[in-house]
Amino acid sequence: MAARRRDPSSRRPPTSAAPAWPEGPVTVSTGTAQVVPEPGRPRAGTLLVNGVPSSFVDLDDPGLLDFEYMQQAAAVVEVVAHGRPDLTVLHLGAGGCALARALAHRHPDARQLAVELDTELARLAREWFDLPRAPRLRLRAGEARAELGRLPDATYDVVARDVFAGDRTPEHLTTLEFAEDVRRVLRPGGVYVANCADRPPLALARAELATLAAVFSHVGVVAEPSQLRGRRYGNLLLVGTDDQELLDDPGLARTLRTLPVPARLLTGLEVRSLAGAARPLRDPPAATPPADALPDR
Repeated sequence: MAARRRDPSSRRPPTSAAPAWPEGPVTVSTGTAQVVPEPGRPRAGTLLVNGVPSSFVDLDDPGLLDFEYMQQAAAVVEVVAHGRPDLTVLHLGAGGCALARALAHRHPDARQLAVELDTELARLAREWFDLPRAPRLRLRAGEARAELGRLPDATYDVVARDVFAGDRTPEHLTTLEFAEDVRRVLRPGGVYVANCADRPPLALARAELATLAAVFSHVGVVAEPSQLRGRRYGNLLLVGTDDQELLDDPGLARTLRTLPVPARLLTGLEVRSLAGAARPLRDPPAATPPADALPDR
């Protein structure tokens, strides 16, 4: 479950009529979806997918990001976006498209693609959350890794992974082979940001960092200090890039420190220390057919 803190960089205009969000959960392709309105703010609400908070959207404030890891991801994207008027962003996992909506507000010329496994959820997100239309934001129904594999090389400046089954990222979206495919679709100087939810002793986060370090030249992790010390369950933002200057940008570290919930950025030796002896995650080996199914030679 993602923690929430209001992003101070966003301002809310006067309130309009309340949206026609249904009361209670509605059936979608993979379970249920529900918008829970924010008390006192009838045009803002949290999207629950199968009862788990997925996105927070304020229809009057498209630049708002309430989830802490999304604020952190947006800070990283701002570094990449500098000097790139043709910014392109791929979202693996869409939900309510809160991050895509905020980036569209901050970068009106950006082109974004959001991949969502649940076809009905993608349709409802369009209906419920006043999302930018194509080509600014395209929604594609499909499985994240399969859709990633269909994309051309060197297409996106940012790839953002935010896919969950319950409170875990599906294993096939955490492996070295998957990260290599992410790197393939990134433009030179691009960045991969991945939301990793983990609990003490951060075994998954450590393994994912080791995985990214085997693919990207530079790896970072962003989180609250208490989360980095493995004191509780929470979200860590993992970052991979081949741009040496991106993670060394002084403005990025300063922005992260001044978020509503201050966060630390670890790079270099600190990341290697956190990863420790963790080994990169790999796809399972292809199944070998039984001997009696092998062709005669």
